[in-house]
Amino acid sequence: MSDTNPCKGCEKKDTCDGSCESLEQMLEQMALAEQLAKIRHKILVLSGKGGVGKSTVAANLAVSLSLAGKKVGLLDVDIHGPSIPKLLKLEGEKLLSDGEKILPVSIGNNLKVMSVGFMLGGESDAVIWRGPMKYSLIKQFISQVEWGDLDYLIVDSPPGTGDEPLTVAQLIEDADGAVLVTTPQDLSTADVRRSIGFCRKLGLPVLGVIENMSGFVCPHCGKHTDIFKSGGGEKMAEEMGVPFLGRIPIDPTIAESGDSGRPYVYHFANTEAAKAFEEAIEPLLALTRR
Repeated sequence: MSDTNPCKGCEKKDTCDGSCESLEQMLEQMALAEQLAKIRHKILVLSGKGGVGKSTVAANLAVSLSLAGKKVGLLDVDIHGPSIPKLLKLEGEKLLSDGEKILPVSIGNNLKVMSVGFMLGGESDAVIWRGPMKYSLIKQFISQVEWGDLDYLIVDSPPGTGDEPLTVAQLIEDADGAVLVTTPQDLSTADVRRSIGFCRKLGLPVLGVIENMSGFVCPHCGKHTDIFKSGGGEKMAEEMGVPFLGRIPIDPTIAESGDSGRPYVYHFANTEAAKAFEEAIEPLLALTRR
């Protein structure tokens, strides 16, 4: 006869009526709560569609906060297309353990990074997982990684409103909110509207919208050209009743710095785009000042 008791991990499994959580589940919840209690602010970075520079924005927001003296964790939950290791020149890094928890990869004293990219054997390795496996890994990345005491945990989610952002929103119940990344075109802003709807259905505050690739300033003559239009993200934010955090102009060095793994806001701090990133984090820094 098979064991049909759903609480076989419970200490009272012989008499349990199946209504309690298993001991293992309770311990997992305790570990998760203990970990999250050490992190002051938790922020998701979302986008409605791919190709808008969401991971670039997430990485540079995290670096900007760390340069402001904050202790920051950057969690990459894009299981199928992890970009953070490439953007921060951490490819080839391997995960270590202190015997109890997984150690994130550190950059300096203020930035810790975790990504499924650190678990892959090579650039061509593909992760072919369904929802439950992704849920388990993301939960492990939050509860079983030695993040320590953080001012901010920035979570880079894949595009859309699927398993990964839903899992993070459910696991981090006290998240401060989400930063949404869009480009100015209507095709992108339409998808971000859905992301705002996603946040509202889950009770996740929208901290603001960043309009990426918003115009191009010629480095030689200073002329401004709206290659992909401009202002679409701001207009959409106004219509949806959410804050607008600013425009990041197109700068070829952003792509170059991403490919070379050099954080843009650190290596090109005096550019217009870097200053736009600095302005975008002001509302996030204001969370600490409350």
